[in-house]
Amino acid sequence: MRPTHNSFGGLSLLMDLNWDRALYLGTIALSLCAGAWISASFG
Repeated sequence: MRPTHNSFGGLSLLMDLNWDRALYLGTIALSLCAGAWISASFG
């Protein structure tokens, strides 16, 4: 039981470390979509 618990703890740490990177990529994708929508609507 202990190795399973430790592996999930490591996975949680990995997600905590990479959360800002996922947020960064999501922000870039959202801004690209917003730019394409503005260009199609007003361009």
